[in-house]
Amino acid sequence: MPADLPQLDLDAQLCFPLYAASRALTRRYAPLLAAAGLTYPQYLAMLALWEAPEPLTVGDLGRRLRLDSGTLTPVLKRLEVAGHLARRRDISDERRVLIEVSDAGWRLRQQVASVPAQLLAGVDLLPEDGAELHRLLGELLDELDRAQPT
Repeated sequence: MPADLPQLDLDAQLCFPLYAASRALTRRYAPLLAAAGLTYPQYLAMLALWEAPEPLTVGDLGRRLRLDSGTLTPVLKRLEVAGHLARRRDISDERRVLIEVSDAGWRLRQQVASVPAQLLAGVDLLPEDGAELHRLLGELLDELDRAQPT
């Protein structure tokens, strides 16, 4: 292996363990969510909707999930077909689409309530290490957002 540019070693990259860990974690969620008929992106969308005090616009949900509308719209369509949410035009601004959790979507919340604990049960990570990792990743996201060119 050439040693003239060690900064290009795969194992020296911050992005690689983040990418690999994200993919591995997403794979761990798959069987836990399958019983509820959810994919991981659908689960994230529902988490964001459940925590919102009122219906969200597609744009607001996209910002919360850090997804563009082209990626988010098919996820929302599948959730709507499954009966977990309803999309409707905002009467005060027809350009905006509001997303509201249905009764079935609220029942789904109870069905997946144990997923976070089930996921962590299979990971040998101390709670304080998990909290520190969460904090550091949040700081990294905030910094990347601030550094984003406009």
